[in-house]
Amino acid sequence: MKKILVFAAVAEAATGLALLLAPSLVGQMLLGQQLAGVAVPIARVTGIALIALGIACWPATPLVGMLAYSSIVTLYLGYVALAGEFVGVLLWPAVVFHAVLSILLGRARFAPN
Repeated sequence: MKKILVFAAVAEAATGLALLLAPSLVGQMLLGQQLAGVAVPIARVTGIALIALGIACWPATPLVGMLAYSSIVTLYLGYVALAGEFVGVLLWPAVVFHAVLSILLGRARFAPN
């Protein structure tokens, strides 16, 4: 069972990394169409989530996976917001939410037992 979980974690993290780095290529390979427009940042956030899922399923704790997801998505969504191409009414609140969540998860992760 553990070998299967490690395999799945590596596969999901690799897929996530591919979505993060080359979302249009992954779209072309999986769906037969390159991703464009708003689909690119959505695919990248999905990639971040898959990387975090891989971390959470690795012999780490789910807390580490959530901390990785929330921290990286804070940075990426902040970048998207500052770039200004895609800015919806909830983008900045999402950045703030994930920043606060990252701080809380970081405190929980690194708190002395």
